[in-house]
Amino acid sequence: MVEQGGDVDGTPDAPTAGSGPDRGDSGDHSVRTVAVAVTGGVFLGGVATGVAFPTLPLLDQVLGISAVMLGVILAANRIARLIMNTPAGQVIDERGARTPMIAGLFVQGLAPFGYVVGLYTPAVDLTTLPVVGTVSAPGLVFVLSRAFWGVGSAFVFVGAFAIITGVTTESTRGKWTGYMRGGQSLGFPAGLVVGGVLTDVYDVQTAFLVAGTLALLAGVVAVVVLPDVRASAGARVPLRELPALARSTPGVVPIGVANGTIRLLFGGVLLTTAVKYAAELELTAGSLTAAGVSGLMMGGGVVVASVATVVSGRLSDRVDRRALVTLPAFALLAVGFAALAFVPSFLGVAAGVALVGAGTGGSGPALLATLGDIAPAGETGKFGGLYNVFGDIGLSIGPLIAFPAVAAVGYGATYLACAGLAVGCLLLVNATLLGTGTDGDPTLDADAPGPAATTPDPDPNTDDD
Repeated sequence: MVEQGGDVDGTPDAPTAGSGPDRGDSGDHSVRTVAVAVTGGVFLGGVATGVAFPTLPLLDQVLGISAVMLGVILAANRIARLIMNTPAGQVIDERGARTPMIAGLFVQGLAPFGYVVGLYTPAVDLTTLPVVGTVSAPGLVFVLSRAFWGVGSAFVFVGAFAIITGVTTESTRGKWTGYMRGGQSLGFPAGLVVGGVLTDVYDVQTAFLVAGTLALLAGVVAVVVLPDVRASAGARVPLRELPALARSTPGVVPIGVANGTIRLLFGGVLLTTAVKYAAELELTAGSLTAAGVSGLMMGGGVVVASVATVVSGRLSDRVDRRALVTLPAFALLAVGFAALAFVPSFLGVAAGVALVGAGTGGSGPALLATLGDIAPAGETGKFGGLYNVFGDIGLSIGPLIAFPAVAAVGYGATYLACAGLAVGCLLLVNATLLGTGTDGDPTLDADAPGPAATTPDPDPNTDDD
């Protein structure tokens, strides 16, 4: 197993490589400071994403663009991130995580200001494309701005993973990974609320400006706090050889497949079908119609997922085999979708969404922390990027298959198929991460220095690379 814990420069009493869980309070405080800063950065980035998101679907009315063009705008960031995930990991492995992550945060911060530019761009038609239709100048500005955001988010997500992996040992990695993922989970719904209120009380431009300001604030915090953590050992692997390296490292592909399936089920299927399912069941609560009820339930599911993320991360540090935590999580995921299929009522849907949220949150930290445990020396960034590639693929194909599946076989059968996929993940993890011994044992190796011990940049506040 590969121990990634290492030196943290730029923070007092930094822990040393292989110091393990018994480092003094000052060392733990140093790791806590860095981990909280990373969590705060991804949380503010999530808030900024959420603030802008409620206003983006209104662009067809504001700019007079086609529905297809609106879809291209909404998907541009995900497409850009999918392309940039592994190159971002390559850069982070070669130059350290601090500078790329800070750059990513500022790139994210500038993107919403690009949205404001798009609002004031003259409505000039540039060209006409098949399927998409007319491409206007404002539409192109929004597509480029969304792609800009996607590039930044790739560096933020992979950088956050690399830093958390670099400053923790196997005895604490699950806990801090859980907090980091919990911050990601909570940021987006918090931003949705703020963005909706700002758009209603003020206007679209105000929401965009607040989104950009929050993301820039995350970058400023990162400049002050983040250290530069990089792997000092291990031969560098060219990006073109990453697929072969992933296949040769036991557990990496199953972890990626499991992550992609989780994202497909929660973000790809449930989020896109919840409103229509609630409408078909004619669910109401007081003055709330199907849209309000589904939004309330999904918000509750995200909160449950965030709590489960923190709990499961800490729990994964205490069990002999970290991947054991994923087994009940996948079981909850399967039971949640089964409840949606078999109990088509207000309570059934509410309970099903909550269980799916618990399963989603409960599985993520253990998978990501396990990836950090087994990542070869110097390849943490590329493996983190590969992990996100699987997740973005799941998020992208989920909506593409969800609506055709519902139209063909109905909601019940579709949700049962989702439950089957969750069971498949449970069996996959049991057969690979647990069955072959690739999962780390944090209680045995937490104090053992490994070949991937990390070393800091001599001065994390000056980036000579």
